[in-house]
Amino acid sequence: MPNNELRGRKVAVLATDGFEEVELTRPVEALREAGAQVEVVAPKAGRIQGFRHHDKAAETSVDRELSAASANDYDAIVLPGGVINPDALRLEPRAIDFIRAFGDASKPIAAICHGPWTLIDAGIARGHRMTSWPSLRTDLTNAGADWVDADVVVDRSLITSRKPDDLPAFCARMIETFAARR
Repeated sequence: MPNNELRGRKVAVLATDGFEEVELTRPVEALREAGAQVEVVAPKAGRIQGFRHHDKAAETSVDRELSAASANDYDAIVLPGGVINPDALRLEPRAIDFIRAFGDASKPIAAICHGPWTLIDAGIARGHRMTSWPSLRTDLTNAGADWVDADVVVDRSLITSRKPDDLPAFCARMIETFAARR
């Protein structure tokens, strides 16, 4: 039964083929349990392929094709990791523009693992304290972020986390931050 902390809130989860399965499914479950309406947004319609590290996992249905999505329709966005997913999204100008629109509107952005990679291209990393999968440290630092090694970091409307093991802390802080923002 939803606890309704996020009732009336609509959240986009931006992903494509290669997302880390648990980094999409766990936040979606947590958001729905908190009463949010959640839509998986992807560059293509249909289904996208999840992974468990290097192995294929379950596919996820796409609720809205990116070409039909607007940041104006959402209160917040979640960016799951997986190496392939954010790397592919970085090459999609529409995806970067979509993410940038959340930053420009100061809407909450939650990114885990390799998900923060897209924040570099969207121009959002600069000036934020954040964390990520350790291999992104140099990229984020070079982009002007203050990178720290912590399970979850909240800096203004940006929530970042390192890895699947951090999902309980990430989901809790994500919901807390989303609930505090109107």
